[in-house]
Amino acid sequence: MSARAIVEADAFTFAGLLRDDDLVVCGQTCAEPLTLTRKLVAHCAEHHQPVRIFVGTLFSATFDHAPASASFLSYGAIGRAARLSERGMLDVLAERYHSVPGLFANGPLRADVVLLQAAEAADGTLSFGLSCDYALQAARQARLVVVELNPWAPWTYGTPWPRDLRIDIRVRADCPPLELPRSAADDTATAIGRHVAQLVPDGATLQTGVGSLPDATLDALRGHRHLGLHSGLLGDAGLDLIRCGVIDNSRKTLDAGIAVANTLCASADGYRYADRNTGIEVRHSDDTHDAAILGRQARLHAINGALQIDLGGQANCETLRGRPHGGIGGLLDFTRAARQSSEGRAITVLPATAAQGTLSRIVPALSGPATLGRSDIDVVVTEYGVAELRGASLAQRARRLIAIAAPRFRDELAAAWHAQGVRA
Repeated sequence: MSARAIVEADAFTFAGLLRDDDLVVCGQTCAEPLTLTRKLVAHCAEHHQPVRIFVGTLFSATFDHAPASASFLSYGAIGRAARLSERGMLDVLAERYHSVPGLFANGPLRADVVLLQAAEAADGTLSFGLSCDYALQAARQARLVVVELNPWAPWTYGTPWPRDLRIDIRVRADCPPLELPRSAADDTATAIGRHVAQLVPDGATLQTGVGSLPDATLDALRGHRHLGLHSGLLGDAGLDLIRCGVIDNSRKTLDAGIAVANTLCASADGYRYADRNTGIEVRHSDDTHDAAILGRQARLHAINGALQIDLGGQANCETLRGRPHGGIGGLLDFTRAARQSSEGRAITVLPATAAQGTLSRIVPALSGPATLGRSDIDVVVTEYGVAELRGASLAQRARRLIAIAAPRFRDELAAAWHAQGVRA
């Protein structure tokens, strides 16, 4: 069969294509090729074939019930990948997201099979559509490259499809790409969003994620003007700000007039808005997460979450209850770049409590790794307020963090701090 021929979804099978212990790399987030990944899970379940599957951030339920013959590798337990971690099926690379493409391009990782999703123009020109990442480098080294052509995926600008990228099989998608509609904000997320909005000036360039906290923050910025966007993720909340003109990218130091993202995760309406929109570009992570590029973007405001923060300002973003949960991702790249950016801020957000208010997220000592070190931290926000930590002494940091902890835990935190022999 010609590599240009398109196989209908119901005619495609992995039988005869996979070898035992193959490393299968799948497109991530809403760029996951659902037609292919669902067939992959069904094949593994039926044939009990041992394969390793590399997944990134997972938003679909495709792998929730993957058979025991499959094992998983990722750069974090982000999104529903945390469920694989809880089942003991996920191994994690302790690497920054920006480093992952190089691991595939130059070793030590080598993909055997790569599954991608693409949009196709009327003239046959392909677009990465919803994401452009490490899967590109993985595909260049792979034995087999299978591309799912999805007519519902938006055709986006930013990174042209490489003419020399070999495609072995093209499969027509049997469903639209995964949607990730905006999350409803609770009172905690709304309060955090309001605090963050007070820290962001007009003309700032934003980086944030998707989910209830990022969405609430973006909603709180509706009264701002001339904001820009250079981010790993762009969802419906950000697209809404672009549509209404709050994000016009007019004051960006780099890429003026263009919203730049690595991944789109939105609703079908959001995808239609992004389709052929020259004001939105989906670029490779080599561009979106490059520290040299990020540091030249003036007024960069990076807004990211954490699982825990200790009283010295270290943040755990990787481990929960002793298992991988979350990950390094682009956190270090954006946080450090925002601190270096002229008039930039690195804003770390988190609810003050977890487990229905029974646990404080501000703690005397972390229960996991220090993803952000004390020298990385800038400003921390909970629903109870803002703690300015850049340039603050350890004693000042402790007092300011205790002040934004949940009230029921403040005395306990103060006692733990003083027990360390500190009287300042």
